[in-house]
Amino acid sequence: MTNWLPELDHGAAPLYVRLADRIENDIASGALPAGAKLPPQRNLAFDIGVTVGTVGRAYALVRERGLVSGEVGRGTFVLGRSAETGAPAAISEFFGGTRALPAPGMTRMDSTAAPDIGQDRAIGELVARLGRERFAENLDYVRAPCPAWLEAGSRWLAHAGWRPAEDTIVPALGGHAGILAVIASVTAPGDRIVFEHLTYSSIARSANLIGRRPVAIPADADGPVPEEFERLCAQQHPKLAFLMSALQNPTLSTLSEARKRAIVDIARKHNVWLIEDAIYGALLENPPTPLVTLAPERTFHIGSLSKTVAAGIRGGWVACPPHFAPRVQMAYKMLTGGKPYLLAELAAQLVLSGEADAIRARVRTEIEARERLARSILDGFDFISHPRAPFLWLKLPEPWHSGTFKKAAANDGVLIDDEDEYKPARTDTVHHRVRVGFSVPPSREAVGAGFRILRQLLEGGVAGYDSFG
Repeated sequence: MTNWLPELDHGAAPLYVRLADRIENDIASGALPAGAKLPPQRNLAFDIGVTVGTVGRAYALVRERGLVSGEVGRGTFVLGRSAETGAPAAISEFFGGTRALPAPGMTRMDSTAAPDIGQDRAIGELVARLGRERFAENLDYVRAPCPAWLEAGSRWLAHAGWRPAEDTIVPALGGHAGILAVIASVTAPGDRIVFEHLTYSSIARSANLIGRRPVAIPADADGPVPEEFERLCAQQHPKLAFLMSALQNPTLSTLSEARKRAIVDIARKHNVWLIEDAIYGALLENPPTPLVTLAPERTFHIGSLSKTVAAGIRGGWVACPPHFAPRVQMAYKMLTGGKPYLLAELAAQLVLSGEADAIRARVRTEIEARERLARSILDGFDFISHPRAPFLWLKLPEPWHSGTFKKAAANDGVLIDDEDEYKPARTDTVHHRVRVGFSVPPSREAVGAGFRILRQLLEGGVAGYDSFG
């Protein structure tokens, strides 16, 4: 380990920025040569009189600058000049979507995009080939989906003995756009849409943006409570219900078979359309039988590559009830202007070549390792996790509130989501929970550092957090 003890410059910049700048300057001057190992975060924090969180944020910042790399179990090392930044990121990184959006000095645990397992190489090679071989198609409008795109969607969505017909498939720019196209095609402004009381609320906000009215119902470990769904349907006459059938975001619940049948019976009785979001469920090796098999005449089944392969590809598909694909396709085109040829062909080729399945297998392995690490660090605290889910649902001990804990974590350099992020409508119900994602940080070392910061906050209580600034 390098015998290195930095002297921090005085200035108005935050401590972690000044420490990151000192590391960068010492690398440039040769004081920290290529291959040098930086001190462990806890040791350096003690030596220079700052918090571990400050050092963690500084190390994360220089890692984002491309000056150091973290190796699991070994530490943080200075990179050689060939790996330093200055050149633009490879195009495969943008399409791969495995790099978090810029948040200098922060550990992003507020996202669940597929982790970086080296898929950018395969994706980059395919992008380059498509650029050479399909040059003319890339320059033109997409008039109609290609047959290969429909085949890819049918193959990717298939599981548990069910495979949708290719003529029911609508390719989309990710699951979100596909869901919004379904909402636009089967509901009208002013119609009510049912959501679980905690859910992927970006869909509720999008629905509200186009004039639909989100309403929330209670749910338990098996999914939406049937009696509440029945009451709401009888009293408010919703047109559509949005459900996540496996690894629900953020509660990680999975619809039981009995609950699926109850929901379908009520939906048929009151003529309610169903959206089944199976995007997280695709991370399971043996996902449960999809809801669509019980009600194919009224269920729109959604899948994508965002959590399983790479978010930046924006690959997604909708499997529609019979004869509804043209209607959803038109709504999708009116909302988005259509799907770029390059992205649609890229997603299809990844699936049809088997590369998407190979990447998904490695993503599962990485998520399992990170979830195991999270469980070990948070041992003793109350949380829900799953070996195949890229996030956990953490119960906060007294006296923490969800929003306050989120701010305290951000102050220490970790971005997470409080429970309000997942509420589709206003409610007086409070759960005192936060969702912590762990797929986006660049390494297991960074994941571990983030969770250790959160554990320190949990153990210290609000006495360790000052909101005055």
